[in-house]
Amino acid sequence: MRRTRLKICGITREQDLLAAVDAGADALGFVFYPNSPRYVTPERAAELCALLPPFVTSVALFVNPTLEDVKAVTARMPLGLIQFHGDESIEQCARIAAEVQRPFMRAYRVKPDTTASALLECELAYRAASAWFSGLLLDTWVDAYGGAGKVFDWSLIPKELAPRVVLSGGLNVQNATDAVLRVRPFAVDVSSGVEAAKGIKDARTITAFAAALRAADATIQSERFHHESNSQGSS
Repeated sequence: MRRTRLKICGITREQDLLAAVDAGADALGFVFYPNSPRYVTPERAAELCALLPPFVTSVALFVNPTLEDVKAVTARMPLGLIQFHGDESIEQCARIAAEVQRPFMRAYRVKPDTTASALLECELAYRAASAWFSGLLLDTWVDAYGGAGKVFDWSLIPKELAPRVVLSGGLNVQNATDAVLRVRPFAVDVSSGVEAAKGIKDARTITAFAAALRAADATIQSERFHHESNSQGSS
């Protein structure tokens, strides 16, 4: 069965980490941007990551970091993936990832006038620039870094790119099922959509969000089964 992967970002507390793991999260994000209300120090992130079971990936979110910033994190925690969420150039992302020997994901903040070709060209450029590039995370454009809890126009995402992206931006329990059904992304990323307050997750909302993803996956699987059955019946 197809399964949409789940990343929960902005983890700051032990109970939130455990609730996310219990709900089946595939990745947890730790924010190393000091201006964010979800900021954690490398030392705090290391304490939290000590609770992670195998096969749950730790993701470090940076905004315009120096190489030393990233090294300070990789030296203290078992970092699985870097997420560049600022104005880093392709060359900067590639150089830092190569220096610390970690794969990275690039956040692309989608504007109302963003074109499908621009998204495809961006992905192609990053893949050509670095073997450490793992994919794009599509977020909503705002005049600030990090999540703003706003949805962008999902129809801007080309269908050939959707199966490789992480969809972010304004996702919540109410729209998660529709998001997956319409976009069919590889994964989704949620932060404020499962919070009781900034930096404080709500366990019940996390569980409900995960259930909304599974409902979408079940619908897609059912559609695929009926399509294959009809195809076989007409052959």
